Amino acid sequence: MQTEPMRYTRVLSIAGSDSGGGAGIQADLKTFAALGCYGMTAITALTAQNTLGVSALHGVPPEMLKAQLCAVFDDIGVDAVKIGMLHAPDIVRTVAWALKQYKVRRVVLDPVMVATSGDQLITPMTVQVLVDELFPLATVVTPNLDEAALLLSRPIEAAHELEAAARDLLAMGAPAVLLKGGHLPGDEVADLLVTGAGPVQRLASPRIDSRNTHGTGCTLSSAIASYLALGEPLDRAVALARSYILQAIEQGADVYTGAGHGPLNHGFAPTAQHKRARD
Repeated sequence: MQTEPMRYTRVLSIAGSDSGGGAGIQADLKTFAALGCYGMTAITALTAQNTLGVSALHGVPPEMLKAQLCAVFDDIGVDAVKIGMLHAPDIVRTVAWALKQYKVRRVVLDPVMVATSGDQLITPMTVQVLVDELFPLATVVTPNLDEAALLLSRPIEAAHELEAAARDLLAMGAPAVLLKGGHLPGDEVADLLVTGAGPVQRLASPRIDSRNTHGTGCTLSSAIASYLALGEPLDRAVALARSYILQAIEQGADVYTGAGHGPLNHGFAPTAQHKRARD
């Protein structure tokens, strides 16, 4: 009896490399695998990085990034894309070209600008290009408060300011915005999901006491991309991704990795790799 050809659920990370393994493409690949997806990468930059911070950054030339993107899209194909650190305008434009060229429909844009350590990872002149070129192509944009403040050129210092900030980001061209409120003080962490239609969705949970929060933004965005690739609608993909990351933080809270902000426990409960009928 002839069996139907199968394939994996495919998710591509377009992001920088974290030599310490807690964020960037390393965190993305761990997340994809934990959620049963087949992960691929197009590396935008190399960082010398550990739990204490970023000590060096080396950008990949746009031609090499384009070669990576074409290699993946032309042969393997992609069900969803997660975009992380894009450090230069030409890198942003290369990614935008690929999304249009290959008609990618599920795109999670995490505008990585500031590391957990406080290191700035993007040049100021790149910000406007990112907004102009990639916001309209994204399914959802997922900034934290520091990144939203850079995008909006104003601080966000209280919970009651979140909705206005999210709507202002929406007005910049994004179809949906998940504004992460974890940098606000308090015992509760609340994120807002805002779309062009429908009510604001507030997702809240008790704050987990842990020093190991390096790579939380990368992990959340890659988890959202994974669930979108698996066929979940955006609101449910965000809820499921949020549940995953909270458990990953909790399961890694008592582990010491390095002297600074350690990584999450991405593999606390891995899912078997998903298979589906080949297109």
